[in-house]
Amino acid sequence: MTETQVLVINADLPDIDHPLAIGPEPEMFKLAQHNYKSGEWPFPVRLVKPGTKPWDDATYLASMKQDPKQGEREDIKAIRQARKHGKHSLRQIAESTAIEFKRVKDLVHKYSLPLNNGYWRAEKYNDPDDVITGQTIYILGDKLEAPADSIKQASQSNGLVRGYYISRVPRI
Repeated sequence: MTETQVLVINADLPDIDHPLAIGPEPEMFKLAQHNYKSGEWPFPVRLVKPGTKPWDDATYLASMKQDPKQGEREDIKAIRQARKHGKHSLRQIAESTAIEFKRVKDLVHKYSLPLNNGYWRAEKYNDPDDVITGQTIYILGDKLEAPADSIKQASQSNGLVRGYYISRVPRI
């Protein structure tokens, strides 16, 4: 079994060309602990392999930035998980996932995530006070005495069915 050679360097001012010590990893680890605890090295140290490229703060901070797509994927995963646990409205999902309400609303709309919590609404063309609602297309169709397919088609094209504007209303 071969021992890995490592360099002990100052973590605050990394200079690989001038290490504080060099040797096998277990011994350097013990040396670093001892010298740091005794106060001989009042700065944090780091063990690195020879040939490691020096780093800078800008590169380090850039590596810590989260990819926006990755953040979106994690949010969608959280929304689906909340939906699975019985959270059916946008507000409930936002509260349970600690994601902003506006972001939840945007993601649900952008990716057409199913919520199945809204209702269908039919508003009379001439009389906005005459409103008929139903949880499903079929219930609304029965109330309007119209086929479900025509209601679905009218909701997608802002059309009329038997004198009513049809719309899908998500519950918030």
